[in-house]
Amino acid sequence: MLMTNRKWILLALMLSLLASTAMAADLPRKAPELTISLTNGQQVLLSAYKGKVVAMIFILTTCPHCQKTVGYLIKDQAEYGPRGFQVLASAIQEGAAAAVPAFIKTFNTPFPVGFNSPQTAVDFMQHPPMLIPHMPLLAFVDKQGNIRAQHEGDDDKFFGDPQEQNLRAQIEALLKEGTPGKKGPAKSPRVP
Repeated sequence: MLMTNRKWILLALMLSLLASTAMAADLPRKAPELTISLTNGQQVLLSAYKGKVVAMIFILTTCPHCQKTVGYLIKDQAEYGPRGFQVLASAIQEGAAAAVPAFIKTFNTPFPVGFNSPQTAVDFMQHPPMLIPHMPLLAFVDKQGNIRAQHEGDDDKFFGDPQEQNLRAQIEALLKEGTPGKKGPAKSPRVP
């Protein structure tokens, strides 16, 4: 019994969906150490920001969606930075080290922008290796160093029209969470 072309296509789509679902990122998960190389030869470590809420964004410097998201994150850094929010950005295209200085100058980023290999971003995001990532790649890391949410550029629910509000909602939710080990003000014992 031969399968028709339509059945082969359906089977291929189902297998592709199963494969991508089986390799989807686990959330929440402990953020692996990430080292971002800066153009001045220094490095930024993600772990240096433990205790802060971090938006880790992997970009292509010429990608319009990445540029739009960075524009929103510039505003968010200014507003939420004093409350413990930090943006870290890493360009991952070929020639990223050479492209980053012009990107920083153009967008006047108030946060570190460096570069990594594309594989570093794929590994960090637990992106299925057989699928091409849609840029930008954005991960939210909580104060304890756990990746709590992540989004890929083709996620229209997050990056669509309400993107600015979605970013703010995610940041605000993580900033409201307490830090383990820190106790609130002591309560007075009740006197009978």
